Amino acid sequence: MVHVTMRRVIYLFWLVSAVALRAEVPLILQDALKKLSQDSDRWAYTQTVIQKDGKGNAKSEVVVRFDPSKPYAEQYTPLKIDGKAPSDGQFRKYRRQGEKRGEQLDRAATTGIVEAPSQRKSLGELMDLERAAVADENEQAIIYEVPLKKDGNDRLPPEKFRVTARVSKELRAFENVSATLRSPLREKLIVKVSSGEGQINFKTVDPKHPPQLTEIVGTGSGSILFVPIGRSYELRRDDFKRVKPYGDRFDVQIGTLKAIDF
Repeated sequence: MVHVTMRRVIYLFWLVSAVALRAEVPLILQDALKKLSQDSDRWAYTQTVIQKDGKGNAKSEVVVRFDPSKPYAEQYTPLKIDGKAPSDGQFRKYRRQGEKRGEQLDRAATTGIVEAPSQRKSLGELMDLERAAVADENEQAIIYEVPLKKDGNDRLPPEKFRVTARVSKELRAFENVSATLRSPLREKLIVKVSSGEGQINFKTVDPKHPPQLTEIVGTGSGSILFVPIGRSYELRRDDFKRVKPYGDRFDVQIGTLKAIDF
């Protein structure tokens, strides 16, 4: 359940739309969402994604530089894939990925119609923020327990997962979002997930601006046809640089909830 591909990670920021914030959502959560929306596509960074098997052996490692200030075809630049320099074919793959991103953003800007990159809803889209309740609180932060929506949710059953969001009182911004499997989950009769946990961490990269997503980690274990399996996942972002989005010529903002995912 916590495994995501590099394509899904890049799709974290693909949905282009402003989040409709309602009065029922706690004000500090509204502020955190606004900051994530307004700032998420104004940073270039280097992203490293590592996936390991149950024994801790690396199955894949991909390092990509993302720069939203460049023309769309140049926004994703692979630096290293599985320890090797990218091939010509891999460069073309990421170039096309940027072109597709641009095509989607341009259509959204001219038609007002937002196209989802896939039918799979992100964790953020499944979070029922209007029913968020305070689970814990101290001088520094508030931790909300956020129920998951049932409608259109075929990947994270609400009764199986506990989702929390930690928000800084001082910064009024996200510090962490986590999802934990409460009890074993069986999919399509042949796959059983016995444990799973994912963490999204945010960090201040420039005191002048809100914290940014800097890390996603996830672990999971289970079985396929009674054969034990395990997997871990780690995404890191560093070498941040403040930039002006190429899409600003259309005054487009990146949707916030799509950015919260595993």
